[in-house]
Amino acid sequence: EINVENTECFSCNIHAEIDAAVQLLLKLKVNYKEVTGQDYKAGCPPSENSVAPDNGPAADGDNDNDDEDTVDPWNVSTTSAKGVDYDKLIVRFGSNKIDKELVDRIEKVLGQKPHRFLRREIFFSHRDMNQILDAYEKNKSFYLYTGRGPSSEAMHVGHLIPFIFTKWLQDVFDVPLVIQMTDDEKYLWKDLTLEECHHFAVENAKDIIACGFDINKTFIFSDLDYMGSCPEFYRNVVKIQKHVTFNQVKGIFGFTDSDCIGKISFPAIQAAPSFSNSFPQIFGARKDIPCLIPCAIDQDPYFRMTRDVAPRIGYPKPALLHSTFFPALQGAQTKMSASDSNSSIFLTDTPKQIKNKVNKHAFSGGKDTVEEHRKHGGNPEVDVSFMYLTFFMEDDEQLEKIRQDYASGALLTGELKKILIETLQPMIAEHQERRKQVTDETVKQFMTPRPLNFKL
Repeated sequence: EINVENTECFSCNIHAEIDAAVQLLLKLKVNYKEVTGQDYKAGCPPSENSVAPDNGPAADGDNDNDDEDTVDPWNVSTTSAKGVDYDKLIVRFGSNKIDKELVDRIEKVLGQKPHRFLRREIFFSHRDMNQILDAYEKNKSFYLYTGRGPSSEAMHVGHLIPFIFTKWLQDVFDVPLVIQMTDDEKYLWKDLTLEECHHFAVENAKDIIACGFDINKTFIFSDLDYMGSCPEFYRNVVKIQKHVTFNQVKGIFGFTDSDCIGKISFPAIQAAPSFSNSFPQIFGARKDIPCLIPCAIDQDPYFRMTRDVAPRIGYPKPALLHSTFFPALQGAQTKMSASDSNSSIFLTDTPKQIKNKVNKHAFSGGKDTVEEHRKHGGNPEVDVSFMYLTFFMEDDEQLEKIRQDYASGALLTGELKKILIETLQPMIAEHQERRKQVTDETVKQFMTPRPLNFKL
């Protein structure tokens, strides 16, 4: 048996060099697509008449990175009113596009229509989803893992996206779910006390529970509570920490010498729930149960690191499903901020507040005058009201008709906003009613380590 201890330094250096080479390769692939208009394929040189797509000024500035989209776990920004270029992001992150073939396979495996988030490419990227489907077809179980960083009492509608989709996954696949509340992360990154972060975790858990998760198949945990009570979880954290160098986390997350050591060690804590034996009360000592993580694409750096470490500590790599970002009311250039009450619709907003926010702040793709709009039509690709409807309107045909009517000028901006208001108001009101039914005792039940009802 190889003595890993004696080769640790050599192994760390090799992995750091590999990481650097992979990042360079991904950047070269992005540049290749910008120059040729084609995805890079080994052994297939571009045709002589290849022409770069006309992406306007943003494409011209990409070489110096001035206009490149910024996407990491703490910052998301773009210069495009259409939002982040997700095709570029797939190349940059090295993930795989959720194409029609995969969506069709999910439909075939489940025997039902895929979720609207899949049909509309809101969940647009994946890692190893086919392997999850392979396991499911062989009657092998897997589990779901997602999370929430609780930085305030009130969540906004954008925070619901991964939970709405995760609930659907739990229902259709009939599998257990763990939800990590990273209250420790918020304490390290924000100017908040430990007590505030833990309180926010409990309050956010109420909104998550109100999404309708099955208490018999769902475990919600606070890092500040669970880390101290589960030796198996902490042991996995330590294993991960040992196999990731400071150079690697600096490269992946952009940490500097001025960052507190808590930030540098935190990624291992977010990685640990990817491994089934971190939850002995659910899975016992089994470490071979696959994990599927639905999350926004900005969380992917954590799980690229996790997938790199997993085989080195004898665990399966987690699979991922990545979502796009929910745009701020002011436009898709940034994701919403919980600290700006006008940047989004909050789950605590009244019907009147929802109406006022949409009417006053929702970025319009319409023309300046009714006459111009009737003549030339609006641009649904940059219109925030239409973007919101793609997330929340279930009927595909109705949504397509709204898109066509707005683009043709038959539907005015005010009318489009009215449709969104009438979609959001009952949705938020129903969520608020469900949340009222979530007692402190209910939260305690969800957050108590315990066996879950499922078949291994």
